[in-house]
Amino acid sequence: MDDKALRRHLINLLQGRGAHMPFEDAVADFPPDMINTQPPNVPYTPWHLVEHLRIAQWDILEYVRNPDYESPPWPEGYWPARDAQTDVEGWNATIAMFQRDLGDMQAIVEDPANDLLTPIPHGYDGHTIMREALILADHNAYHVGELAILRQVMGAWGKSHR
Repeated sequence: MDDKALRRHLINLLQGRGAHMPFEDAVADFPPDMINTQPPNVPYTPWHLVEHLRIAQWDILEYVRNPDYESPPWPEGYWPARDAQTDVEGWNATIAMFQRDLGDMQAIVEDPANDLLTPIPHGYDGHTIMREALILADHNAYHVGELAILRQVMGAWGKSHR
C-alpha cells in the first residue's frame, strides 16, 4: 500500500467513516435538557462522556506533538468529576475543542513530512504516529457508539433519527 493510501485510510478511520458513526452524528441536535442527565445504570452523563472523549483525544494528540507533555493521572484526569455539570455553552465548547483536536491529529497524519511508522522521538516503547492514530480512532469509535446507545436508552434521538 502506498503512503497516500495509508494516510487516507487513517483519516477515514479518524473521521468515523465506514463502520463507525461519526462524532458529529452522535452529538447532533442533542437535547440540551439531557446533557447532564445520568442514564439508568450508568455512572456518568452524556456530557461527561463527550468531555472524556475530548480529554483522551487531547492527551493522545499532545503525546504525539509535545515532547514535554505529561499525561494526566488515570483515571481521574480523564473524566470530569461525577457531580460536574455544564450548560449548553460548555457542551458546545467541548464539542468544538474535540473537533479542533481531531482536525489537528488529522493534519499530523496527512502531513507527508511525518513518518507514520518511525517511533516518536520522545515516545515510549517505539510508539509511532500510526499507533496513536489507531488508538485514537478506536477509543473514539467505542465511546461514540456508547453515546449513541445512551441516546437511545434516554429517548434523546428525536423523531428524525432513523
